[in-house]
This record gives sequence, C-alpha cells and structure tokens, in this order.
Amino acid sequence: MQADRSRGPPGSPMMELRCWGSDWGLPSVHPECLVVLAYARFAGAPLKVTPVDYTWASPKGTVPFLTSAGEDTHQPANILNFFRKQKYNADYVLSAKEGSDTLAYIALLEEKLLPAVLHTFWVDTENYCNVTRPWYASRTPFPLNYYLPGKMSRDALDRILVTRGQPPLYSLSEVEAQIYKDAKECLNLFSNRLGTAQYFFGSTPTSLDAFVFGFLAPLYKAHLHKVNLQQHLKQLSNLCHFCDHILSAYFVSDDADG
Repeated sequence: MQADRSRGPPGSPMMELRCWGSDWGLPSVHPECLVVLAYARFAGAPLKVTPVDYTWASPKGTVPFLTSAGEDTHQPANILNFFRKQKYNADYVLSAKEGSDTLAYIALLEEKLLPAVLHTFWVDTENYCNVTRPWYASRTPFPLNYYLPGKMSRDALDRILVTRGQPPLYSLSEVEAQIYKDAKECLNLFSNRLGTAQYFFGSTPTSLDAFVFGFLAPLYKAHLHKVNLQQHLKQLSNLCHFCDHILSAYFVSDDADG
C-alpha cells in the first residue's frame, strides 16, 4: 500500500497510521482501518501508512492507531477528531443538522450493521476457518499468529453479545437471527437514503461516507464461504457502486491485491 502523497500545511506533524494491510482489491481488509484510510483521503490528510507485518509486536490487536508527534491515538472516532484538530476536516461542508444526522447514522451503523459484519468474519465457522483466520494469521508474527486471530474472534463475539445479547435474546442462535435481520434492514435503509446520489451529503464525501464504505467494502469484496449478508448487499446495486466509486476515485493508485 502506498502512503498518501498529499502534503499538509507547513509545520504540520507527520502522521503514521498502523493498520491491517490490503487484499480483495481493498487498501485494508479491516473495516475500522478502512474508515480511517477513507476519511484521510477525503480530507487530504498526509499519512505514512504502515501495514501490520511480521515486525509487529503488539499482542492486543489494537489497530488502527495513529502516531503523531509522540502521541498515539486509537479508535476511528478519536483518529478522525485528531485529523480535524490538524485542520483536515471532510465535514466542513455539513450544516448543523447534517452533522447531527451524521452522528445518528454512524451510531445506527455501529448498532445494527457492525454486529453482523463481525459475526460474518469472526464468528461464523466457515468464514472464520477458511477466510479470516488464515488471512490474519499469515500476517502476524510467530507465535502471535497462533493466538491473536482467536483472541480477535472472542473479542468480536463479546462485542456482539454486549450490544445484542440482552433479554429477550438469550441464546446465541436467537442473537444471530436478530443481528442478521437488523443488518439487512440497515442496509436497506442506507440504500434508500443514498438513492442515486454519489455520496450521502452533497457532492463531496464526508465522515458518514467513510464509515459506510469502511463497514461495507470488506463485506462486498471478500471471498466468503457463507455469503448470506454479502448476497443481500450485492442486491443493493447503489451501495456496491458507492464502494466501487470510492475505490476508483480515492485509492486507484494503491497496490491493493485483487
């Protein structure tokens, strides 16, 4: 993956982003890393992008994280706020109402769509054993490659159960049925909201576009064995075109593997 070639204002600190690397035609296979990468491109933030590789030493799997002037920032929302403080703001075109709507839509994505995306990659046995675990293990140094994918799978399940495993949904099968139902409804809602537009607010992409792209693109592009949610997404052609457009407009020069 190539680092951004854009330049910040004179005197702006150099920013290095550590993230999971590219595959499936994407600059990163990891949804939250994709959110940050997309927003940085939208806002013109100059990044040195450093994919996780065999020199990685962290046992926690906490990427993406941004390092700048000796300060480490974790979590997409915090990293995007850091960009804004450095005057890289993709949301400057939004009205107050649109800014409020953006927060509500992102919360909806995290509550209704993300649990099913996590389940698809990290909990579903076929996808985890044949796609997710081999991919992450092959890019994690020994001996962490035997431990980290399993930890990430357990963390994903815990995250799902914390948000969705409350009464009246007691069993895992009930939780699974509900999260996929919610995710499909969420995809339908965002498809209707986007309509025939290129982006969700006007003619330029904003943080909402970054979050939608980050959560959808791996689901759209991965070579999955269990394709329940992926098939539903591919029936929503405007969301697929949305992902393809961002890839071609903002990442065409990246050496992402197809």
